[in-house]
Amino acid sequence: MSFKHSFLITVLFAGFSAFAQTNYPKITGYFGIMHPIVTFNSDETTVNFRDYYAIGFPTGINIWKNEKIGFSFEMVPNIKDDQGTSKVTNLLFHPGVLVALGKGYTFAGRAAFETSGRYGFTPVFNKTIIKNSSCSYYVAVPLPVRFGNDHPASFTIGFQFGIAF
Repeated sequence: MSFKHSFLITVLFAGFSAFAQTNYPKITGYFGIMHPIVTFNSDETTVNFRDYYAIGFPTGINIWKNEKIGFSFEMVPNIKDDQGTSKVTNLLFHPGVLVALGKGYTFAGRAAFETSGRYGFTPVFNKTIIKNSSCSYYVAVPLPVRFGNDHPASFTIGFQFGIAF
């Protein structure tokens, strides 16, 4: 086979792989770090980093049905350091629906069930900031709303960053 034919075949196959479409369902996993910034309820406003230090580690699997909609299964262990004592304070079961908004933005509407006895929902706005062939890095703003366990309803603003693969 001549160089000309080899070159033509190489270019042809490279073109197919460059325009290959993603197959669905598509499964991705991720790990992140979530910092609750401020929590509001009818009794008080608490601020992370000032009153205590709390951190969560969201870990999950996303199953995309197509390029626009998917399902996510997430577990989040939470750790709190208060006056020099740290411990796991809660485990959050966080299933939800994913909606791709375009240009790297995703909305996750999650149900929330906590081992602390609280429950509620969490809208999450996510943006992929760096994407390459093996992983992507993201930032997100989770907005948890919680009820139950003899506490007033609460609303939290958080910041999350992580890696998806």
